[in-house]
Amino acid sequence: MKVTLSLESTVSEDISIMVDALRASTTITLALNNFEKIIPCFSPEEAFKLKDEIGGVLAGERGGAKIEGFDIGNSPTAIGAYESDDETLILTTSNGTRILENMDSTVLVGCLANAKAVGAKSVLMAKSHIDVVMAGVKGEFALEDFLASGEILYWICQNSEKYELNDLAKAAIIASRDYNKLKSGFYNSGSAKRLAALNYKKDIDLCCKKNITDNVAIYENNELKLIKD
Repeated sequence: MKVTLSLESTVSEDISIMVDALRASTTITLALNNFEKIIPCFSPEEAFKLKDEIGGVLAGERGGAKIEGFDIGNSPTAIGAYESDDETLILTTSNGTRILENMDSTVLVGCLANAKAVGAKSVLMAKSHIDVVMAGVKGEFALEDFLASGEILYWICQNSEKYELNDLAKAAIIASRDYNKLKSGFYNSGSAKRLAALNYKKDIDLCCKKNITDNVAIYENNELKLIKD
């Protein structure tokens, strides 16, 4: 099994795991406790148009801040507490939803919250190549995505007897093994500092929690839904 770590675009036509640890991946993973499906949109305008057509709850951010006119931001804590009879969440984010658009592989969504589960699912589904893809921030490396990817890669290796890692994947695993240092990396990342300035510290706290859910989202037909056992 070939196992790689990439930034922003995938090098696999088999299985890719999108990681936007602060916050889109965590939002998607935990929102599926309350919503049947999530439809990612690549601009606020597209999201408004889709809500007019099908209804649903609008969630999203630009620069970390909630988009004006949306029901809620890209906040896993707020979405978890949001009460609605709608079964569809329409989501647009600066980085995570954007990179889904150009992936031709089968795409799963990973974060610290579901690292063990998404690692196991990816091994079951893959034929030959799993690529963990860091969303980054506007094309730049993001520390939190690297650390969360390391946790996911660790669990991929725990579920596969034979695997071949690229050097970036090896480095991420090593960096993620000390949980206290991992959390320190999250809180001191540029993304976390921007979110803290916007009063989203509770989101950072939640995104730092490891393996708290078995939810794994799969991206098919322009929708994100839970993989059913």
